This record gives sequence, C-alpha cells and structure tokens, in this order.
Amino acid sequence: MPMSADSLRSHLLEAFPDAEIDIVDLAGDGDHYRARVVSGAFAGLGRVKQHQMVYAALKGRMGGELHALALETAAPEGKG
Repeated sequence: MPMSADSLRSHLLEAFPDAEIDIVDLAGDGDHYRARVVSGAFAGLGRVKQHQMVYAALKGRMGGELHALALETAAPEGKG
C-alpha cells in the first residue's frame, strides 16, 4: 500500500519537530515524492548525513510503502 503525503509528513515531523516540510507527489500515485526538509537538526552536517537522518526517520518504509523520494535537505538560513 502506498504512503500518503500526510503520513510521510507525520513521520518527518516526528523526527524533526522544527522542520519546514514541502512534499510533492510526483506521479500522483502516493509512491513517488519530492520532499524538501529544512530543520535545525541538519546544522553543520553534510548532505549525505542529512539524508541518512531522513531515511532513518522513515523507519524502513523506504523501498516498501515509499518507492521513490527525491530529497532536498537543509538547515535554516544562518544555522549552518
């Protein structure tokens, strides 16, 4: 069963409560999303580590409920 955008947002907010999150369903199928996540938790970290943190927040759903995620992460301006 695909993951809804609301469910994806909930998982991300659970891990990154301060996050600004923008989610776009790329194919209209609930299986291919683009997400931009801006969180202070990413301050000072490289892009790979930031993405690893997002995948960890999805708790194994990547590749199952969620087939594809085009991901953009950043710390808030002025925070690294």
